[in-house]
Amino acid sequence: MKQIWPILVIAVLGAAGAGAYWWQNAVASALPDGISASNGRIEAERIEIATRLAGRIAEVLVDEGDWVEAGDLIARMDTLELDAQLHAAQAAVRQAEQQELQAEALLRQRRSELVTAQAEFDRVAKLSDDGFFSEAQADAQRTVLETAQAAVAAAEAGISLAEATIAAAEASVERLQSLIDDASLTAPRAGRVQYVLAQEGEVLGAGGRVVTLTDLSDMYMSIFLSTGDAARLAIGDEARIILDAIPDYVIPATVTFVASTAQFTPRSVETADERTQLMFRVNLTIAPEILAEYQDRARAGVPGMGYVRVDQSIEWPDDLAVNLPQ
Repeated sequence: MKQIWPILVIAVLGAAGAGAYWWQNAVASALPDGISASNGRIEAERIEIATRLAGRIAEVLVDEGDWVEAGDLIARMDTLELDAQLHAAQAAVRQAEQQELQAEALLRQRRSELVTAQAEFDRVAKLSDDGFFSEAQADAQRTVLETAQAAVAAAEAGISLAEATIAAAEASVERLQSLIDDASLTAPRAGRVQYVLAQEGEVLGAGGRVVTLTDLSDMYMSIFLSTGDAARLAIGDEARIILDAIPDYVIPATVTFVASTAQFTPRSVETADERTQLMFRVNLTIAPEILAEYQDRARAGVPGMGYVRVDQSIEWPDDLAVNLPQ
């Protein structure tokens, strides 16, 4: 039995592959000339909502499947330590402001003393010239004047120092406030919550993911076409999508990407027949206005078939005419 099982598995896989190959060829052969098809899955952009800093999750405000708008609050991180640091920084700002007031008062005092010293020096210098004061007395008064001038300069420097201290304290407040703001995780754009990856009380490292959003305004199907079909496509060409879950509806789409290099390349490409086997990825994007209208039904990962018109001169057949749910 142990020897038979591998043979059975290989046989089943071979039959499945042959069936898929036959089915795809049958679909292709049923299409009119000028239209090509390939299977694929609906894909959507995923947005990872992650924390900037390491910390504990205080609250998660969404559940899987919820719809959120841009700017909606997704989760909050614990900010008790940051709040304490912010209060200390704000107190440092107030302290620096008081120091500036003291420095300004001291500067006014020093300037007043300078005015008095200047007047006294002028009087002594005049009387010294008239012979009423000695040269030593004039020198002593000049020293008093210079001391007053130095005191004014020091007081002015104290103002600059106080202003710099205030600026540093305010910068610290802004930095901590930015960290606290980042602790509130918000949705950068509208979308549906795909996964909730962490819960309240869990401790995450920097960059730890909390929630995964699916942006349903940007959904597309990636299909793979042969060299001949891909070469005849242009960005903006019309396309159609039929999903396996709702085969009665035909969704309009647009060719938004054609790969410039082959996705499946044989080890050696030498002959023309081998070159026709190269496959190129093509993206068929659904219009945002359609997605907005059917956002409650939009789902990523749904398999289906994508159709492109490689001959723009033909019309879409009736079974590929646009047909959306009402």
